[in-house]
Amino acid sequence: MASGSGSNVEALHEAIVQGRLDASLCLLIVNNPECGARERSARLQIPCQLIDHRRHQTRESLDHALVSAFQAADVEAVVMAGWMRIVTPVLIDAFPGRLINLHPSLLPAFKGLNAVGQALASGVRITGCSVHHVQEDVDSGTVIAQAAVPVNDSDDVQSLTERIQKQEHRLLPWATALAGLQWRHNGSAEVQG
Repeated sequence: MASGSGSNVEALHEAIVQGRLDASLCLLIVNNPECGARERSARLQIPCQLIDHRRHQTRESLDHALVSAFQAADVEAVVMAGWMRIVTPVLIDAFPGRLINLHPSLLPAFKGLNAVGQALASGVRITGCSVHHVQEDVDSGTVIAQAAVPVNDSDDVQSLTERIQKQEHRLLPWATALAGLQWRHNGSAEVQG
């Protein structure tokens, strides 16, 4: 699932092609018709479907549409890689323990929107990114893996975001593989926190 440029989708694709991630990208769902992830999916030949959140009156309605699309594509697990919408138990319960999210901070610090701006405003010297299991409370599920990124005195939101994204591209495939091992070992149950 993506709402933005899709660079993390491409990182997953590259990891699969290079044999570093034993997975397949069955379906990319985007919620923004103008997002770059749609263009990347076409170039990478990843099936892509637009489910525009603006066409749904509630978050639950959107999540029912997501679940239907994923079930039709026989998806085993879902990775939220730049998905800029809050999900509900409708989606979470459809993929128990098999729904993960990438967030640009060292959780539990700087949850929610503008995590990079929050980090800069707080004056921290280190931030980073986290991959975590999704649960109902935003950015609060069990962390699977994290990568640290130093904050430079000269950083602004753009420069720090770019350095965090480099770590996201490295971390997400690895954390997805680790989560996959957990899903399969535990029978996909009881791995979320």
